[in-house]
Amino acid sequence: MAHPLIRPRLWITVVGWWLLTGLAATAQDVAISRDRSEHRVRMVMVDANVQLEVLEWGGSGRPLVLLAGAGNTAHVFDELAPRLAGVGHIYGITRRGYGASSAPADGYSVDRLGTDVLQVLDALALERPVLIGHSIAGQELSFLATKNPNRLAGVVYLDGAYRYAFYRPGANDNLKDLRRKLELLEAELNGPPRTPSQLTAAIRSVLGDTLDEFQQDLRELMTAPEARPVSPPTPTPSNLKDLAAYRAWSARVFGYALPDGELVATRTIAANGSVGSGKTSSEIGRLIQAGGQRFTTIPVPALAIFASPHDQGPWTRFDPAARETFDAFARFDEAMTEHQAAWVERQVAGARVVRLRNAHHYLFITHATQVVQEISAFVRALSVP
Repeated sequence: MAHPLIRPRLWITVVGWWLLTGLAATAQDVAISRDRSEHRVRMVMVDANVQLEVLEWGGSGRPLVLLAGAGNTAHVFDELAPRLAGVGHIYGITRRGYGASSAPADGYSVDRLGTDVLQVLDALALERPVLIGHSIAGQELSFLATKNPNRLAGVVYLDGAYRYAFYRPGANDNLKDLRRKLELLEAELNGPPRTPSQLTAAIRSVLGDTLDEFQQDLRELMTAPEARPVSPPTPTPSNLKDLAAYRAWSARVFGYALPDGELVATRTIAANGSVGSGKTSSEIGRLIQAGGQRFTTIPVPALAIFASPHDQGPWTRFDPAARETFDAFARFDEAMTEHQAAWVERQVAGARVVRLRNAHHYLFITHATQVVQEISAFVRALSVP
């Protein structure tokens, strides 16, 4: 799934539902005429009968490799990539299962997807690139940072450093840990008399962050909002008459619009230019989720940019009667996002963690200027390749 914490299911349903929309173009001539981004396209073999689409926008300096979230292709970065060309040499990889890349029936575990990326790096002879991943691509970043740290200069998580990329123990894990530590604490309290400061130090040594984490777990469980009372609008035929109309509708309703090239790569486009449905099976997103791992270290320089709280889109403000429900979700969303962001700050040595208030999950579209600034500063601070 292409959205945040992948825990609980409510988070996926309310915030990231649209990211599972699979999409693919029908006519090559339409694709060529509508993809206005200036990039070179090549296909790279990564596995038996599996090729990945790789885009190259150019630029100078260290290689920067963009990885899209589930449901998207590398074309989702068509507007961001040129803005990064002054920072490095920009590439993008379309994951297997999407767009022009091969769509085999299997191979969607994180170790296979991460190996796919490594195969592209080898094929293009890219030395110590910075990987920049949106959403679920965070797990591929963490896989490569963990398994092949010497191959990377750093990783940048674009609203993608959630539990699928950097594991934070959940309520059950923390409860088990708390039970064990309370037994140790009981033994400490039954020990010989100590001064108040000595006792305080002993309690902190035994409990660590576990009690605080479990209390936060309970607050989240007790404040989880109800499901939203209304569903987002669906586009009318007039909203689908062409790419411009569809993008304008998306901006009005959701607060962002995907680039033309991404829509062409992921949706059917009729001969008259009207926008049709997506064609990629949502089963691929499920397989990616099912093939995840728990990553607890990120041993390379890391930048994690979070949208906190997430902008839920203008459509959530259309109905005043539903406003409190959406406001409650925004509060819950911010608490959970901040919990994860703070965990990354504490547990990943040297990581820079940035919060962009009221940014969309597609923060590299809605807040492109801030994202480019943060990536530029991060890349320039890295050691020479």
